[in-house]
Amino acid sequence: MPKKKNGGFPVLELTDVWKTYEMGEEKIHALREFNLQIAQNDYMSIVGPSGSGKSTLLHMLGLLDVPTQGKVHMDGKNVSHMSTDDRAILRGKKIGFVFQVFNLVPSLTALENVALPMMIQGIDRSEREEKAAKILSDLGMGDRLDHLPGELSGGQRQRVAMSRALVNDPELILADEPTGNLDSKTGEEVVKLFDKLHKEGRTIVVVTHDNGIAKHADEQVYIVDGMIQNWTGKSHPEYTRKIKKNNV
Repeated sequence: MPKKKNGGFPVLELTDVWKTYEMGEEKIHALREFNLQIAQNDYMSIVGPSGSGKSTLLHMLGLLDVPTQGKVHMDGKNVSHMSTDDRAILRGKKIGFVFQVFNLVPSLTALENVALPMMIQGIDRSEREEKAAKILSDLGMGDRLDHLPGELSGGQRQRVAMSRALVNDPELILADEPTGNLDSKTGEEVVKLFDKLHKEGRTIVVVTHDNGIAKHADEQVYIVDGMIQNWTGKSHPEYTRKIKKNNV
């Protein structure tokens, strides 16, 4: 797999990806000949109107679905033909998810919620609690370890969700409308956390409808009708050609 011009090595790559759904005799192309490469330490936003293909693309990037045509590579491995179980194992090790609705277990404390992915990976209790506590403290939640989600503000719950996404040290952080359920001030605080994580070397992709949030990323990819309409912050001529090809 080629090295990107900006010097990063590919973490995830979609090559000529199509995702087609059949509804009776009609075929709906949610993604069409989609080409996208995410390199180490990229900070990318994906923006588009409702129905543009953002959710389908999110599923591809998160290894939650496979293309109808084309290939998805992660760390040089073609995951397009992997079994559901194999993709789940790879996803658990390589990708950290941050969701709009937080998806915290209401009966578990902040510490227990963050430690949960490590339990699934088979890490012993003392190690996972120590690591979970450290990550929560790093994100300003050190005094809320024993609090249940219902005892936390929206911004605090999102910090717990972000801590959970980071706890297995994933290669890619994938955020889906991470400020969607937050007020503007709290949303700005969460965006600043993403900025901080990127400066620390994290690879981040944020899917959002908010152009203000999108502009925090180094690269902004705008999609319409399952295709890339515009890609800013990119200097790789090969991808410019691919975008033009997709929009002929």
